Amino acid sequence: MKNIKKQVLLCLVFMIMFQCFSYGQGSSYSGTYTKSAPVTYQDSHDLTISGLQITNPSGVCISLNNCYNITIQNCKLGPSVEVAIYLYNCKNIIIKNCSMENIASGLLSDTGTGIQFIYNDVKNVLGPMPRGQMAQFDNGYGTGNKINYNICENIVGQNNQEDAVNLFKSNGTAADPIQVIGNWIRGGGTTNSGGGLLAGDNGGSYQLFEDNICVTTGNEGIEVAGGHDIIVRKNKFYSPKTAISNVGISVHNQYTDPSYNITIENNEVNWTFFTGELNNYYNYGNSGTIIGWSTNVYNPNLNESILPVKIIGRVQATTDVVSTSITSPIKIYPNPAIDHLTIETTSDIKNGVLVIYNINGQKMLEQTLQDTNTEINTNNFAAGVYILKISNENRIMDVRKITIRKN
Repeated sequence: MKNIKKQVLLCLVFMIMFQCFSYGQGSSYSGTYTKSAPVTYQDSHDLTISGLQITNPSGVCISLNNCYNITIQNCKLGPSVEVAIYLYNCKNIIIKNCSMENIASGLLSDTGTGIQFIYNDVKNVLGPMPRGQMAQFDNGYGTGNKINYNICENIVGQNNQEDAVNLFKSNGTAADPIQVIGNWIRGGGTTNSGGGLLAGDNGGSYQLFEDNICVTTGNEGIEVAGGHDIIVRKNKFYSPKTAISNVGISVHNQYTDPSYNITIENNEVNWTFFTGELNNYYNYGNSGTIIGWSTNVYNPNLNESILPVKIIGRVQATTDVVSTSITSPIKIYPNPAIDHLTIETTSDIKNGVLVIYNINGQKMLEQTLQDTNTEINTNNFAAGVYILKISNENRIMDVRKITIRKN
């Protein structure tokens, strides 16, 4: 019995480790920092800002004005009474693997294109309005704009968040919409106007919100407040009853310009109104016909556990740990694979979901397991190491490291 308990405990430990790895959210930097004064660049380009620890009790930590082709990485920013990173009229800026805490906002990009805010940790956004965001694009435009795979956590009584992500008057393109993908957001501010995600704020177009998880993010999970050609899909929104909880998904054009071509599809919601009743969806009716509205589902199984207990400061698990499946009945072969991969499952895993991620945590494939024997064509995968995750009814059943080789 002791050995069985030990195996079960070990299995759970590895499951947690690999859940963190397979999603890949947040900063993976675990090195040291060099203390630095606030950094400001004007009309600069083709440089990297790396490994700095910056606090600023009177202003911004890093400010770029009219700059391009700059990477900000592996930095620790805050406390700061202003934003951690401010960009004005910048192009092709990458912000990755940074940690920010006790800042007015994480990122404010004003009039920018090709701005990527990816794999960062942000804790306790202090605001106040108009600040109060993990990341905001103000008048963003063009291609290459991303707010992806970040983690934002706001501790009750220690923050004044407005919206964790805000796209204000920002326009992507039909071929390359502004991406807000794979972010984990937990906790919200104290006002009844803020929430997790805000799309189409004061208009905007070609925006994609996908695979985000919002837990107890304040007034709402997501609001589409205007704009056109906006897609919200495959997200999860959960909140218990709080003093300010309102609605999981809201579509309400709050501006004079018309709002249309809004897609809200395949999202899962369990959101409780502050008076105690469910309030998962709200459509004000002034944004035209909402595409996919009937595909969204109330999932009573959504709760706080859709995010790990610890989300800030998780360095990704290494690939040295091979498998979580100490006693798993699932068979995955051949491994290494060359042109195909076979997954054999038991009959009780009905409509299980298989997801494959690359080593950077990016989702490469997702499909439903319709049978007990599923074959995956791997010819289109590059050679390398991948993480395969099988889940069923919001429960992770197995996670494996797989290797794909080429002849």
